[in-house]
Amino acid sequence: MTTLDQHGYVSTWMQPYDVKALGETAEKFFATHINSERERWEREQLIDRSVWRKAGELGLLCCAIPEEYGGGGGTLAHDFIIMHEQARANLLGYGGGQHSIIDAHYVLAYGTEQQKQRWLPSMASGETISAIGMTEPGAGSDLKALATRAIRQPGGDYLISGSKTFISQGSSADLLILAAKTDPDAGARGISLFLLDTTDLPGFTRGRVLRKSGQHYADTSELFFDEVRVPADWLLGERENQGFFQLMDQLPQERVCVGIGGAAMIEKAVEETVAYALQRPMFGQTLFDLQHPRFELAECATLAHVVRVFVDSCIDRALAGTLDSATASMAKYWVSDIQCQVIDRCVQLHGGYGYTQEYLIGQMWTDSRVQRIYGGANEVQKELIARSLRRNQ
Repeated sequence: MTTLDQHGYVSTWMQPYDVKALGETAEKFFATHINSERERWEREQLIDRSVWRKAGELGLLCCAIPEEYGGGGGTLAHDFIIMHEQARANLLGYGGGQHSIIDAHYVLAYGTEQQKQRWLPSMASGETISAIGMTEPGAGSDLKALATRAIRQPGGDYLISGSKTFISQGSSADLLILAAKTDPDAGARGISLFLLDTTDLPGFTRGRVLRKSGQHYADTSELFFDEVRVPADWLLGERENQGFFQLMDQLPQERVCVGIGGAAMIEKAVEETVAYALQRPMFGQTLFDLQHPRFELAECATLAHVVRVFVDSCIDRALAGTLDSATASMAKYWVSDIQCQVIDRCVQLHGGYGYTQEYLIGQMWTDSRVQRIYGGANEVQKELIARSLRRNQ
């Protein structure tokens, strides 16, 4: 685990003893319980449930959820340090970060007391795996285009019909936070969120685990709903049509997580490539002795440093509760763009070895590309930033 870079910069949010200790635990966990089985899980396109339970035993899930609901009783800094170490291990496809930092906080922020008691303790223990179902075959970043419908029935239940795709943990989730239209005439403002217990749920089926270009160990799935009957108390919160506002409140947290993962992977890629260049023979010297590779690495190290300072600023504001949506969008789009650029340059410096999955840099290259897509495509982030500029005039 690194908290001090080569140039003396300190990430202050990582410095408290409990945060550093948790980071060290996370580093060992990812090396021992996930990376060692990665090849098998890539073939199976699924991480064993036992890993989630082990993460719960070690206190690596739902760290910022209050202890009364089974969580760690800490702050988002504890969840962020785990995300940092997860990214350094090139395991962004493991859904613990989404589960803890995103999904659990929907339940905590908007759930009824009954819903919190029902779901949060088992999420913190790893007995329950969660997923969030927003994206559809015809609707991604454009929430108002959602076609999944939840129609209120006499007596109060809902009938849900529709489909979702690209759902992380889709094939293994016990809890699905589902976005559906409860008022089709209200556009995005007619969306509600539901907490679906997927166990033996009539009308609910899981489709394919999608074959992706990267993050092959992550089960990313299609989901289908054919008049799924949902009790009224599965609606997240007290009222219908609050889903858009709930999503808008929580998405900045998701987007800064993309930035945290990107910053950590950039740093790790530069470290790996410097080490490789220092030992790779080239024309009677090392690759690092040649000017062009040295200058490439100097530029990549500079970008890593600038990204780190920016992301740490976003983290400080997130911890203080002052991170605005536009800045979170900046972190999401810009850091993920730089992440792909730097890692691509590092692959080039590795030559043919960089294009293999036997080297970490090759794995990072294929796994990084989706960072520019999920959490809201980068082009959408630029639109959101531009809208904030107009509002500020």
